[in-house]
Amino acid sequence: MKAYSLFKKDWQSELRTRYAINALAMFILVTISVIMFSLANEKITEYLTGGLLWVVIFFSAMSGLSRAFVSEEERGTTMTLHLIASPSTIFSGKLIFNVLLVFLMNFALTFLFFILFESFVIKNFLLFTFAFILGNIGIAVSSTIIAAIISKASAKGTLYPVLSFPILLPLILTLLELTKFSMDGNSVGSSLVEIFVLVCYDVIMLTASYLLFEFIWKE
Repeated sequence: MKAYSLFKKDWQSELRTRYAINALAMFILVTISVIMFSLANEKITEYLTGGLLWVVIFFSAMSGLSRAFVSEEERGTTMTLHLIASPSTIFSGKLIFNVLLVFLMNFALTFLFFILFESFVIKNFLLFTFAFILGNIGIAVSSTIIAAIISKASAKGTLYPVLSFPILLPLILTLLELTKFSMDGNSVGSSLVEIFVLVCYDVIMLTASYLLFEFIWKE
């Protein structure tokens, strides 16, 4: 219940300020516009559009999800959270907020790719759905714990991409492979290894985040 209350507070605050939503929306619109103008009338391959999708998602996450804990430091509400909730509750509330934000952002972005790029054709929607759901969860979990780490640092802007790249790289590479398989029309059964890698990544990151967050939060 406390985790939901914390999520509700963050969501209402975001609806008032619209910092993350505006940052994500502007980044997505600018990036897609640049891609469209750069390509002009040239056609690109299916695999390239699939790669561009996850590249844009990766950089969008870095631009909009880094302030999950930084905003608490700036408003001076960190000490209040220390007093009213346990570390696991705080992390759960922030994670729920980031999961919702990531799914909303990536659903809109994927919808735009379907509309704007003729070569973005998915032949196996079930496989792509598995990749989409597991990938978004992994991005949200990783971004939340990285945001907690950088909130204590002085160079917050530069530290986030430095930490997120090596952590998210295995996830993005696996997602690229699964997107390629879904475009080829491969069955879910033939892609079980990649799906299992995504599941393991999400479980490991979620477990490690809950174990490490208490030490990060109390520093």
